[in-house]
Amino acid sequence: MKLHAEKLDGLIISGHGAGWIAVNGEKKHNSIVISSRGVCLDWPCQRFDDLSAANFAHLAALRPELVIFGSGASLRFVPPQWLQGLMEHRIGLETMDTAAACRTYNILAAEGRHVVAALLLESA
Repeated sequence: MKLHAEKLDGLIISGHGAGWIAVNGEKKHNSIVISSRGVCLDWPCQRFDDLSAANFAHLAALRPELVIFGSGASLRFVPPQWLQGLMEHRIGLETMDTAAACRTYNILAAEGRHVVAALLLESA
């Protein structure tokens, strides 16, 4: 699916499909963390079962208003205790499937919000 945003000041998810996410037109084939403030990092997890509290603790260091967690092809929630670092910094977290997380990230980034998307792209 190709996505378009009204505002292209930062990193935008320009498309996504089975096995890929495009950031500003560049296809990524692995899980990523993307920030509306210009950060795009590989996220070291290939499956939902690879996730741990440490994966979410690193997101707090980016100090966003909100983290959008794209949990893969289906909606899956992480244990609340993994979110302690985010809660300590009063950073909200919304969980949705990765496709919905891509769309939501673009909307919030276009509004000028400081948002981070942690997008799980599961390997086959």
